[in-house]
Amino acid sequence: MEFKAEDLKIINNEAAGRFETTLGDETAYLSYERYPKYIIYVHDKVPPAYRHHGVGSLLTKTALDYARTNGLKVVPACPYVASYIRSHPEYQDLVAT
Repeated sequence: MEFKAEDLKIINNEAAGRFETTLGDETAYLSYERYPKYIIYVHDKVPPAYRHHGVGSLLTKTALDYARTNGLKVVPACPYVASYIRSHPEYQDLVAT
């Protein structure tokens, strides 16, 4: 499997409540619940064949950048998102207290 995660197109599928990308016949996503002043990142799913290739990181970065652009506080209910924020302190200010 040859691909670069940074070349993937991440879309915000508002109807489904998730950021997603298509990987062949499969979809990777980060689901959320959106509220007026905050967003809860609930669950991520990356198909097994695409794990450890940066897909989850790209989904999470896109989702966090969306929160920042829209002035939303983040509730990282998804363990992956929480771990990503711990590893990328530039997003720590987004976390709801």
